[in-house]
Amino acid sequence: MTEDISEDMTEDMTEDMTAVTDLLMGREGAKKGAAASTRKRVVFLGTPEVAATALLKIHSSGIAQDKWDVVACVTQPPRPFGRKRLLRPSPVHALSESLSIPVLTPEKATDKGFLEQLEDLEPDLCITAAYGCYLPKRFLETPPLGTLNIHPSLLPLYRGASPVQRSLENGDEKIGVSVLYTVKEMDAGPVLRRVEVDDDGEKGTSE
Repeated sequence: MTEDISEDMTEDMTEDMTAVTDLLMGREGAKKGAAASTRKRVVFLGTPEVAATALLKIHSSGIAQDKWDVVACVTQPPRPFGRKRLLRPSPVHALSESLSIPVLTPEKATDKGFLEQLEDLEPDLCITAAYGCYLPKRFLETPPLGTLNIHPSLLPLYRGASPVQRSLENGDEKIGVSVLYTVKEMDAGPVLRRVEVDDDGEKGTSE
C-alpha cells in the first residue's frame, strides 16, 4: 500500500515537470551559467518501481518537449531473487534497457571508476528518485545544473527513509512529493517545487 501511494504521488509530480523543465530550458539554469538553447543531457538515478515511474515520465517529457535526453541511468546492481537466487535487475534497470538507455550499476556511487564514467557522460543535470546510495561531493560537483531529488514527502517534513510510511502512521491529512536540490546533508537542499494531495485526492502545488 505504501509503495502504491508513493508511486501515485511520484507520477503526479513527474506529470508536472515544471521544476525540471525550468532548469533544462534555462530559466533556473541561467543563474548557474548554463546555456538555455542547447539540448540538455540528463542522468537519472533510481532503483525500485516508483523510480521507474519517474524515469518514464522524465524520458517521455524530454522527447515530447525536444529539450533534453536521458543519456544514462544509474541503478543498484542486480540482486539474487527467489528460491533459486537468480540475479534480477532492478525495475529501473529493466525499463532503461527497454528504452535503449545505457545503464550503470556501481556497487557504490563513491566508486572511482563510476565517477569517471559519470564525468565522461558530461551531464547537465542529474535526477534521483529512490536510488538508495550516498552521493559524494565529486558526484554533486559534476553536473553544472546540479542534482535534483524527487522525495515523497512535503519537505521539510519526513526527511530520510520511509517518509510515506511515517506520514501514514501519523495520520497526516495531506501527503505529497517535493523536488529539491541534493546537498551533502540528507534531504536538506533548497526545494524547487511541491505537489500535495489531501484526503479527497485534491492536488496543489507550491514553489
